[in-house]
Amino acid sequence: MPASPEIWSAITLTLELASITTLVLLLIGTPIAWWLSRPGPWWKEAVAAIIALPLVLPPTVLGFYLLLALGPDGPGGWLAPLIGERSLAFTFEGLVIGSVIYSMPFVVQPIRNAFGAIGERPFEVASTLGASPWDSFWRVAVPLARTGFITGAVLGFTHTIGEFGVVLMIGGNILGETKVLSVAIYDYVETLQWAPAHMLSAGMLAFSFAVIFAVTLLGRRKAPDL
Repeated sequence: MPASPEIWSAITLTLELASITTLVLLLIGTPIAWWLSRPGPWWKEAVAAIIALPLVLPPTVLGFYLLLALGPDGPGGWLAPLIGERSLAFTFEGLVIGSVIYSMPFVVQPIRNAFGAIGERPFEVASTLGASPWDSFWRVAVPLARTGFITGAVLGFTHTIGEFGVVLMIGGNILGETKVLSVAIYDYVETLQWAPAHMLSAGMLAFSFAVIFAVTLLGRRKAPDL
């Protein structure tokens, strides 16, 4: 069956959300992962545990607290007037914030592991050659950790595409604004529209398999570099 405008809207919105979320996570997750990978006080692991909470928390629990935070009585209510809204709940901007928090461990952890696997020797050599810590980071750490960056970006992107509980809690089901693919599938099933539900579900199943297979092959091929 041909895809309807509603399906194309959900696909476009999902890809936009996943792309923006992945970019934001790479920008803020890289310094966090670098900081966590370096030797430091024990409470660093407490920070790492907070970042990893979305891995074990039920999405509805995280979505509930995000809904409170993004609502008119939370921090979202203070920031919403900047974009002409009363709150960030049930907006695309709110979805981005929720997706960044929910997908953060899927980006930070692979990059942190890649940084940690480098060891201290390359940085000691760079230091003896006169490289500053900033130069060592960009010219040594980032290139050697490229597998972690690729894996983190892919996992962050695909995890955002597959979100359901969190996006439904904080975004609802607003066509063109917050109705992403996972919510569209739920909506089709709830209204007994099996054909579009099958089409979207099969597409996401094939996409998920391809991503996992590609990441696995990438890890096997690049492992010796680290």
